[in-house]
Amino acid sequence: MGRSNGSTKWAAALALAFCTTLIMMVPEVSGKRLIVGGSMGWTSNVNYTLWAGNQTFFFGDWLFFVYDRNQNDVIEVNKTNYETCSAENPVHNYTTGAGRDIVELNVTHDRYFISSKGSCYSGMKLQVHLAPLPPPPRAAPAKSQSSRFTIFRSQLVIPAVVTIATIWDSLLHRV
Repeated sequence: MGRSNGSTKWAAALALAFCTTLIMMVPEVSGKRLIVGGSMGWTSNVNYTLWAGNQTFFFGDWLFFVYDRNQNDVIEVNKTNYETCSAENPVHNYTTGAGRDIVELNVTHDRYFISSKGSCYSGMKLQVHLAPLPPPPRAAPAKSQSSRFTIFRSQLVIPAVVTIATIWDSLLHRV
């Protein structure tokens, strides 16, 4: 009975070490935060079609709407309502009341945003088209044995050392 308990601890330690190694090897990926309208923010008298045309939107990016909460709001609508500036049956109302609203671009279809307080008719509306994610950067060719060792060390040796240390630590606590 004591033997199976030791085997369970050993298996748990090995699983923990494996997961730790995998986490260390996964690259960090994050989207960028885009202030809608740039320095002008979400307000009237800004050409959001032109602004959006100068941006590249990717899945995982964040739209940051900054506006006067007494004059504007942020409503997501479908394409038809975007074209007619209608806020009836919105997809989502992002207005929090603080005038600082954040929208994650977490779906792959086009998104449409308007201000429902009359400014849409003067162009206060935004269409966001998500571009395909760029391919991951290619690894540079190895130039010397020292750079090959650096890659080997960073991808295998360091995670292996952490794994061995975790297993060793769990064995010491078992004794």
